[in-house]
Amino acid sequence: MPDDYFDELYAQAADPWRLATRWYEQRKYAITLALLPRQHYRHAFEPGCSIGVLTALLTERCARVTATDVVAAALDNAQRRLDAIGRGAQVSFMRQSLDEPWPSGPFDLLVLSEVGYYLAPDALRSVLDRECPRLASGATVVAAHWRHHVDDYLMAGDRVNEIVADTAGLHSIASYRDDDVAVDVFDTADRASVAARSGVPGS
Repeated sequence: MPDDYFDELYAQAADPWRLATRWYEQRKYAITLALLPRQHYRHAFEPGCSIGVLTALLTERCARVTATDVVAAALDNAQRRLDAIGRGAQVSFMRQSLDEPWPSGPFDLLVLSEVGYYLAPDALRSVLDRECPRLASGATVVAAHWRHHVDDYLMAGDRVNEIVADTAGLHSIASYRDDDVAVDVFDTADRASVAARSGVPGS
């Protein structure tokens, strides 16, 4: 979708999806974070970070976060949000779209939260095929997307997660579904469970 689509949304409201105030968003973020198999990550990549609500939560689990968006105003708000909680130094904000070459990383966590349906299916497939092989070995990939129909979106959220799941080298390790959101978690190395990773007896 064109960048000016998002510029117009943010011109009408600083937080057009009410990411900072909706209980749906808070709950979705809690589910997303709870499904991550590792307690701590070195460097996360969050494309489409908007005003930085999820970015702030990621800094509690990640030493570093690189976050991108196509809207300058959203990035400015995100930087202020992180600075206000004393975590601005942990985050590098960049203005770019999902289909541009990703920052160098290396990243051990990729968070695709509500961004995949802004690309056409073939474009998303191309981006994932190009960029996922560059993730760190044993990296976590999480895809969280709205399941309801939206006229403006180029595909449904379930289709986005299917495309992510079909990416070569990604192994499914967790999944959550309700009527509103689909969250899938993958690993670039293996399918080991959280218990197995942490040495819980019997796992």
